[in-house]
Amino acid sequence: MFKCIIIDDEELARMLLKTYVDKLDFLELVASYDNPLEAMATLKNNSIDVVFLDIQMPDLKGTDFAKMIPPTTKVIFTTAYSEYALKGFELNALDYLLKPITFERFLNAVNKLQTLAISNPIAEQSITVKSGYDLHKLKLNDIIYIESDSEYVIFHTNTQKVMSNQTLKALEKTLDANLFLRVHRSYIVNKTKVTSLKSRELLLGTINIPVSDSYYEQVKKELF
Repeated sequence: MFKCIIIDDEELARMLLKTYVDKLDFLELVASYDNPLEAMATLKNNSIDVVFLDIQMPDLKGTDFAKMIPPTTKVIFTTAYSEYALKGFELNALDYLLKPITFERFLNAVNKLQTLAISNPIAEQSITVKSGYDLHKLKLNDIIYIESDSEYVIFHTNTQKVMSNQTLKALEKTLDANLFLRVHRSYIVNKTKVTSLKSRELLLGTINIPVSDSYYEQVKKELF
């Protein structure tokens, strides 16, 4: 099941997309918005797989909003203007749907989600984290970053924080280096969550993570 949200300032466009989503049992509509800024909290607090995003909107263009979306959340642009197609694909959009959108074209776009899931099985892998007397099973793809706190580490996901009695150094040796990267003595990040590097800070969506001087060159090499 892929969780999705719709962002479009036109009510009829939102209704049409909702109708299409409801036809498919592998899509779940979490929310629908007429303003991209209202969708920020949903993206921050939920694991959203895909956003159907209009481009030409009054307050903020979809192409600008797409830059704020975590890289693990796929974007399918929806617009009446074909001249935005190149810009959409420059932003690594999963697809670009030109209005009026037919169901056949919509289905072709969302089927790419299933293809990606099959080709990226690591997203479904998980680790078991011991926290006190409790055991937590965390999907690797749900972990945004891991933070050191004295003799503990804290796993940060979209929905929870899990504290475990171990060191970041020991944990680093067990994590998949293809997915996780140490960027600071106190932080390990999920590479797929990184959106940009500004000075000595990594942005993971709306989250800022400091980058140590000793890790800076490696961060640039592996992530940019």
